[in-house]
Amino acid sequence: MAMKPKKRIPGMFSDKIFNHKIDKNLYTAPTLEEAGRLIRAEGLDAQALFLLASAVREAFRGNTVHLCAILNAKSGRCSEDCAFCSQSAWAKSEVDCYPLMSSAEILSAARKAADAGAMRFSIVTSGRGISGERELETVLEAVEGIHSLGLLPCASLGMLDEWQIKRLAEAGLERLHHNIETAESHYPAICSTHSYAQRIETVIAAHAAGVKVCCGGIFGLGENLDQRVEMIYALKELPVDSIPVNFINPRPGTRLADIALPSPLDCLKVVALLRLVMPERRILIAGGRENCLRDLHPLLFMAGADGLMIGDYLTTAGRRPADDLRMLADLGLEVAGRND
Repeated sequence: MAMKPKKRIPGMFSDKIFNHKIDKNLYTAPTLEEAGRLIRAEGLDAQALFLLASAVREAFRGNTVHLCAILNAKSGRCSEDCAFCSQSAWAKSEVDCYPLMSSAEILSAARKAADAGAMRFSIVTSGRGISGERELETVLEAVEGIHSLGLLPCASLGMLDEWQIKRLAEAGLERLHHNIETAESHYPAICSTHSYAQRIETVIAAHAAGVKVCCGGIFGLGENLDQRVEMIYALKELPVDSIPVNFINPRPGTRLADIALPSPLDCLKVVALLRLVMPERRILIAGGRENCLRDLHPLLFMAGADGLMIGDYLTTAGRRPADDLRMLADLGLEVAGRND
């Protein structure tokens, strides 16, 4: 005997529940005070925050996810004392140490990234900045080669001067990556060998040279909730179009080796708040996502993210790119092309 379908309860599945379209012309980002409350959302309020962030992402950024990959092209022996970094000479970590790779080695890694689905490829070097003309020439040659592969070349090279940035731009560098790392009020607890202001100077110099800037930081460095909001609004004021979001992955031998991880929900609230505060910018999820998000990992996109770093990170292994591509397909998201 066939069962009769249950009657629908009036209003339970009304159009209002599913009609979460955002009018870009009417959207207003949260104020600093409102953000302080949103970062503390719990229960149904947190779920509502994620739903709103997802709707804002859909309205301003669409349904595509941008993929990038990086290469640790020069590793270890860094003179800076960043508390989270295992490549710092101040840390007691065991990491591979090697000089700058050749341009041929960099291009070999770039080809693998392109085959894995990346649209951008970034050359990352340890140290305070580029060391001498020979290193700069190698990076310039690699940037030109990455362009020839159909990838968008990016680089993270520490603190640079205007002349170095200009030469990189002339070689075809599409975007320079330079994080502020954390909130200015928390920065002295993280690094003492260079200042927060110096990091800002490199961002401003890159923008002035006509290079796009990728600038974000790491959440979970011991900052409090208000400092997370402080950092988010500092990024809002900078001339950057892409915000890379890292979560702490404590490395043995560093000053933060024993720090507690932020909860998965706290990580998602950071992503959602970044999306609400900066609706038009790319929010790209990078290192630490696997260990901090755990089973809630795919919800990063429901919380407003529209970018993903695939493959390995600097000193830690990432997920298989094929697994990330399958996750995006399962979520109904598309991988962006070069012209998206």
